[in-house]
Amino acid sequence: MVSTIRFSTFPRTEPPPGFTEKLVAVFQTRENSIATADLVKGLTSNEVLQILREDLMRMGFQVEQGKMVADRIKRPVFFGENGAATLQYEVDAFHPEWRCGLEIEAGRASEGNAIYRDLIQALVMVNLDCLVLAVPNGYRRKSLGRTVVSKDYARTCAVADALFGHTRIRMPIASL
Repeated sequence: MVSTIRFSTFPRTEPPPGFTEKLVAVFQTRENSIATADLVKGLTSNEVLQILREDLMRMGFQVEQGKMVADRIKRPVFFGENGAATLQYEVDAFHPEWRCGLEIEAGRASEGNAIYRDLIQALVMVNLDCLVLAVPNGYRRKSLGRTVVSKDYARTCAVADALFGHTRIRMPIASL
């Protein structure tokens, strides 16, 4: 079987980080459970994270355990008095050694503009040098009684190309 798991890294002038193959292999190992191409309705990001959780933790990722505040992975943005974080953003998973954040998006990836939020928040997180943004190739849903498939991967790559290809800002490395 040919894998439908694809990835791109940005900026395109830099080689992929050394851990990329290991991380892609996790997605490929679980492809039968997470691929959306043949599903009537796509999985939620929480469903995908649940399927990948144990594999990611074995790799050294800290992984969100649930939606309760204590279960979330927070990354600082600003520090205040006594070194306390005064602003933090959340990521689905974080690998401290690789300084890598992971965000898994489903139906909201491009149409709900989650990719913009993820990219901007990663830009300002402390000790985060790489963002892995996992989106479906296409997300199938019903709209006005008919099935539509959004082109999330292609749209996300187009946004990343625009941001990373522009000279006005310097973004951290990203993998999609």
